[in-house]
Amino acid sequence: MSGVIAGGRIGEGEAKVVRVALLTVSDTRTLATDSSGDLLEAMVESAGHVIAGRTIVSDDAAGIAETVRVWCTRDDVDVVITTGGTGLSGRDVTPEAVEPLFDKRIEGFAVVFHLVSYQSVGLSTMASRATAGLVGTTYVFCLPGSNGAVRDGWEKVIAPQLDSRHRPCNLVDMMPRLGEDVASPRQPG
Repeated sequence: MSGVIAGGRIGEGEAKVVRVALLTVSDTRTLATDSSGDLLEAMVESAGHVIAGRTIVSDDAAGIAETVRVWCTRDDVDVVITTGGTGLSGRDVTPEAVEPLFDKRIEGFAVVFHLVSYQSVGLSTMASRATAGLVGTTYVFCLPGSNGAVRDGWEKVIAPQLDSRHRPCNLVDMMPRLGEDVASPRQPG
């Protein structure tokens, strides 16, 4: 049976499993106190996906970039989701760390995230610099660190696009084509 979800519909069949690595950016959280990371892990697993890695890195641009870069080179990671460090304070450096790694930006992610976030927190969404892009063939999504933002970002934006049954299109169906070389034209076949 199909249903409606986040501006699209869910089709028939079995959803494909996606391998997701989770990075919490924080100077104060530990694995024992990382409530947004715990929430995100539970939601990813509840959607039928696999946690390929999870860690916490301090608000340090070099450490954030290195963790994301390494995960994006691994064959067992399809998606990286970061939480935290997207605000406006001096310590918030996640976009500065991750965006230089992007081969392609996913411009629509920030737009849709802010539309969804506005429904929850109103104009306070302006203080977020949520961003997303492709690093090689790995999707990277950078969410704020609050539980509410993580829930909204996952449930209303990321999860539907990581559901291979979501129609009319989804990011999972694009995965096999992410590594195509545009410099070499397709051969007629």
